[in-house]
Amino acid sequence: MCGLFGALYHPHLASVDIDNFAKKALLSLDHRGPDDSGTWKDSSSRIILGHTRLSILDLTEAGHQPMESKCGRYVLVFNGEIYNHISLRKDLDSTSHPPNWRGHSDTETLLACFASWGISETLKRATGMFAIALWDRFEQRLFLGRDRFGEKPLYYGWREGSFIFASELKAFRFFKGPNNQIDRNVLSLYMQFMYVPTPYSI
Repeated sequence: MCGLFGALYHPHLASVDIDNFAKKALLSLDHRGPDDSGTWKDSSSRIILGHTRLSILDLTEAGHQPMESKCGRYVLVFNGEIYNHISLRKDLDSTSHPPNWRGHSDTETLLACFASWGISETLKRATGMFAIALWDRFEQRLFLGRDRFGEKPLYYGWREGSFIFASELKAFRFFKGPNNQIDRNVLSLYMQFMYVPTPYSI
């Protein structure tokens, strides 16, 4: 179990506010990954990614996250396990331009797959339980994804023009802005239908 968080933040937020959010969000998710933690920030694109790591497959520094792809295009934070990552590596090794692997983590495998096959094809081929946040530096786009059964948690929402996400809701408390209040209208919908209809959130 690892923890991840991040934000595409509004230009009005000061850099110190984003750094404080990252520091406190890391601490709030520490129980999910006590072995290592890290953040990655691009102030010009107004994005920050953070990760707390529970080392399972690769215990070395080569498994540190957030992790950048060799080509420099992608930055990834990943929670979970890719069960077929060894076979995915073999597929990549058999190509005309095999990756030069730094370590043995499934995170590195995913990044190499994204760089070689693209996002859709990689997610079709990957088998496992996961939640990811992938930043495409070339297209300036953020992708969030989960496994087919939603086994790993990933919460997201908007706060005053900033898009935030995390493995646990409690990380949201540390993002500058008004506290979220329960939406009584959506609560009424939940009581009526016994689920929260799209696109609402209580």
